[in-house]
Amino acid sequence: MPYLLQVDFPYQGPWGKEMASASRDLAESIAGEPGLIWKVWTENQAMGEAGGIYLFDDLPNAEAYLAMHSQRLKSFGVPVVNAKIFQVNEALSRIDRAPL
Repeated sequence: MPYLLQVDFPYQGPWGKEMASASRDLAESIAGEPGLIWKVWTENQAMGEAGGIYLFDDLPNAEAYLAMHSQRLKSFGVPVVNAKIFQVNEALSRIDRAPL
């Protein structure tokens, strides 16, 4: 059963193409995480926030990733990491074209 992980944190840039260039190695590392199905990277320059929405194959993988990633972000100097994990209702999500 898939689980959605939502993460956001204060971020001062870089943004857009510069963020993509600076974070490429990190993105490639995340792509190899156990149980990761996909990630959508998020950024809101006006609010000074960045983060991501992740889909994992199960709860233990989502929880393990969150613990590891929170520590990684804190090692980057991120003061606070906001996160929530949700169980995905597959039947309703498929009706609304979720990429499950």
